[in-house]
Amino acid sequence: MKKNIKIVLEYDGSRYDGWQKQGNTDNTIQGKIEAILYKWSGEEIEIHGSGRTDAGVHARGQVANFHIDQKICPNAKTAMEYLNQYLPEDVRVLSAEEMPDRFHSRLLAVRKTYSYSIDMAPKKSVFERKYVWGLGETLDIPAMKQAAEQFVGEHDFKSFCSNKKMKKSTVRRIDSIQIEKQGTKVVFSYTGNGFLYNMVRILTGTLVEVGLGKRKPEEMKTILDAMNREAAGMTAPPEGLFLESVEY
Repeated sequence: MKKNIKIVLEYDGSRYDGWQKQGNTDNTIQGKIEAILYKWSGEEIEIHGSGRTDAGVHARGQVANFHIDQKICPNAKTAMEYLNQYLPEDVRVLSAEEMPDRFHSRLLAVRKTYSYSIDMAPKKSVFERKYVWGLGETLDIPAMKQAAEQFVGEHDFKSFCSNKKMKKSTVRRIDSIQIEKQGTKVVFSYTGNGFLYNMVRILTGTLVEVGLGKRKPEEMKTILDAMNREAAGMTAPPEGLFLESVEY
């Protein structure tokens, strides 16, 4: 008999090549966890993440699940304790619970929230330098909010996807975009039913161009209608991005 264990974890993605295991590197979050599960169980166990965060991207609430023999792992608490014992200090399991056999962290996710932080100060905070985009310029927040409103709802976000060979639907629904000033920082929060490859970073880069006066808020609909990556703005760097939470 195997148990299906769901875990919620946080990680600092600064030194990793992203979540997804890759053939050319063993320095991924998925790879680190699977290596520990192999050490524990003696068998290859695949862990499914709710989403594939890119190299340098962080998570406060990534969700993942894996199936493991109950003789080795009698309960979820044991799994959490074992993983935390052997995971590096920049990855931590926050909670673990046993789920029905059919639960899948990616396929059953209904909403995700990402945040993106930008520092407008001339130089980034020493202690937050790995977790913000050090823009060093003042942003027009009302203009960015006006532009962001046009992304809320269901749209084809093909212009905001880095994968030019994407064959699946690029239609997604954004439920809310919040933009708040916190001291010298501006924090963006995106909640929606799913996000395309680099979508949050391209949305942020485009909104920043509005905030810098390089684009007008009313241009956003034209960018959506273009369905062309070249029409949108820059891709914001990875270090400011956090996967905050996943809902089921």
